[in-house]
Amino acid sequence: MSVLAWLHDTPFSTVMRESIWAEPIVETIHVLTLAVFLGFVLLLDLRLLDLTMRQRRVSDLFHELNPGLFGGFAVMVVTGLLLFSGDPVAFYSTLFFKLKMLMLVLAGLNVLVFNATLGRRLPQWDGRARTPWGAKAAGVVSLVLWIAIVAAGRGIAYALPPP
Repeated sequence: MSVLAWLHDTPFSTVMRESIWAEPIVETIHVLTLAVFLGFVLLLDLRLLDLTMRQRRVSDLFHELNPGLFGGFAVMVVTGLLLFSGDPVAFYSTLFFKLKMLMLVLAGLNVLVFNATLGRRLPQWDGRARTPWGAKAAGVVSLVLWIAIVAAGRGIAYALPPP
């Protein structure tokens, strides 16, 4: 908590908290980037579930969308940290923030497990009519986690004390 209190008292945190424009601009960038990122996630997950673009090879779709995914995620992390810095003590005190962070870790683990297992064997099943059940499971887990992450993010705003 002492690190959070220190961050709260920094000049940057004060600007994020007290500026008329800083927080709304950063929040807008965060939400717009989230929308783009989730669009890419949705396309990939629906392909893993064989619900769309079945004529497209999964590897081709990954290759095309990964730059947008990684770029969008990087911008979301940076803007999320900027928003957090505005009032870190208040953010950290909410259950929704803690749930969001936990689910972000789980989403990252889902990606790591997929890449370490099925992703390594992608050329073996990439051209098949159906994706393996493990790929489908990774897609479902991803969709559920990202929906929950967005919901928890919205919950943070309602759990914070009024300004």
